[in-house]
Amino acid sequence: MTEKASIHKQLDWKKAKVIVAGVDIGAVNSKALILLDGQPYASSHVKTLIPKESAFGTINAISDKTGLKLENIHSIVATGIGRSQVPFAEKTVSEIACAAAGAVNIWGPSVRTVLDLGGQSCKIIHCTDRGRVNDFLWNDKCAAGLGRSMESFADLVQKDIDEIGNIALQSEELLRLSDFCSVFALSEVLDSKINRVPEEQVIAGYHHAVAMRISTLVARIGLKTDLVIIGGLARNPAIIKWLEEILGVRRLAPKPAWDSTLTVALGAAMFADSFHRRR
Repeated sequence: MTEKASIHKQLDWKKAKVIVAGVDIGAVNSKALILLDGQPYASSHVKTLIPKESAFGTINAISDKTGLKLENIHSIVATGIGRSQVPFAEKTVSEIACAAAGAVNIWGPSVRTVLDLGGQSCKIIHCTDRGRVNDFLWNDKCAAGLGRSMESFADLVQKDIDEIGNIALQSEELLRLSDFCSVFALSEVLDSKINRVPEEQVIAGYHHAVAMRISTLVARIGLKTDLVIIGGLARNPAIIKWLEEILGVRRLAPKPAWDSTLTVALGAAMFADSFHRRR
């Protein structure tokens, strides 16, 4: 199981009065984030295999680096597709609510739309200045598995998932691919390889097709500004470029010290902090 953990070295959990955690069990990756008296302290990423084991893996990855153990945490909230399989969580909260709460905490009260581009689904969330959800659209059919399909595409063109976005931006032309279905688009990619279409055009075309598919979903619920984009695909520069062009809006700039894939876990940790303080 691949694990990655990071910590805020200037904070000491042994001196904290309130220690809480948010655990986000996603379809592709599981994340955990620890708050010490409301301040982000440590986080971890673990590949999701068996949700229950991945949940323990997120905490163990932090424990191995900091010495902080489950029994030291005052409250834990689980979220994500596998939230019901986190046995040590005090409560569960939907990823929709956690995404809105986390995004407003990071980017501020001007946020009105949160676009969550995860491994399994695409979510468009409208929220208030206090991070409360007032509308959302969750599509897990024609836009399902966007993150997974991007991994499949990277394997197909034999490129690293972290580099294909930059390659897409290098092409002056793009191959027009299906923006309705990932399976159709991947099939067209295979045809283009047979027909010897330049690789950069194919990579650019696939990214543009994904951006078109996402923008179609956004149009169904509408777009309110300010917009933030979170999830794994938020780190892909080509997806962001074409989304902004198609939607005709600029997202709020990413926070340099913040990993957008931890936004939902942060929201869960905020709920855990609130539950604990109410007690």
